[in-house]
Amino acid sequence: MDRKVRFIAPEWTLLLKTLTHRLRHKLNRTFKRGAVLLAATMVTVFALPPAAMAEGNYYKTCASDNASCQTGVVVGLPQGECMTTSLAYAYTQICIDYYGDHVYVRDGKADGYAAMGFVSSSNGVGSRYCRNNHGYGTWAKCNFDWAEAGRHATSAGYLEQFYVMHLDYLWTWYDK
Repeated sequence: MDRKVRFIAPEWTLLLKTLTHRLRHKLNRTFKRGAVLLAATMVTVFALPPAAMAEGNYYKTCASDNASCQTGVVVGLPQGECMTTSLAYAYTQICIDYYGDHVYVRDGKADGYAAMGFVSSSNGVGSRYCRNNHGYGTWAKCNFDWAEAGRHATSAGYLEQFYVMHLDYLWTWYDK
């Protein structure tokens, strides 16, 4: 009489297969997530412009040949003729040193936005932006070289984002 012997796996073998299957599934999922994270990091690092390049292009007009954009250096006290905007323009203060072609900008409100000074000219480069992104209560100085002759207008305010700047016209001066 032939007896067929059926092999029944012990419980520990089934348990081992189940654990191996679960571990393999978790490792595959972990590697997939890691690959997605690595790809996202590479896109972020290589697709964005370097900080040095982005520094001068903080506003849409900065890419124009008719604009000069600077981030001011922190200074203690300003020189020149000064004026302050209203609350609607973040109490931004701007001073113009006519003889040194310097623009000083003070951030007058702790709102997280950069304070902005703006000088337009009828001769040479038409738009000059001075950004103070150093925080509330600080003064920043930008050194521009504008044509002395012609009309110049001064505005101040704040930069909300790359496409949005709020400026309040303050005064105009003329040189012959």
